[in-house]
Amino acid sequence: MSLGVEEENIHVDHGFTGTNRTRPGLREALASCRKGDTLVVTKLDRLARSVLDARNIADELTRKGVALGLGGSTYDPTDPIGKLLFNVLGIVAEFESDLIRARTREGMAVAKAKGRLRGKQPKLSDHQRKHLLGLVDEGEYTRGEIAEIMGVSRTTVYREIQRRARIATQGPLQ
Repeated sequence: MSLGVEEENIHVDHGFTGTNRTRPGLREALASCRKGDTLVVTKLDRLARSVLDARNIADELTRKGVALGLGGSTYDPTDPIGKLLFNVLGIVAEFESDLIRARTREGMAVAKAKGRLRGKQPKLSDHQRKHLLGLVDEGEYTRGEIAEIMGVSRTTVYREIQRRARIATQGPLQ
């Protein structure tokens, strides 16, 4: 039992953040709530990262007659102090999310300015690419055999062939 909740009633979204309202775990949790239940969330920012989403979820729970437990405390939408606290927590969660986004953009801009933000790197060096394309041009091996020889997937072989064709017609990408 975690937070007083039976294991089978715990819904978790792996790989999603609170910024995404369409999460399978959240959808399942909200759908499983019945009148008189309490939806328990460790922190409000795990439920929602915007005041609007937090407010909408809280309103949906209130209409269903479901209480909301946040970090060990139960949110009471009929209590003015509870409502104020909930909204302040929602504003803080949204603020944290905005700060994370801003810092990420700043970090990426600095990395780009220093030439360190280059995206996904090619699997093959220039020398390997020339060798692969030479094998393709010889016609002695199938694409699958070339992939095996080069230690890459067939998709990589086809991608290199397409890249060469694109460069021949359009020139290299900037």
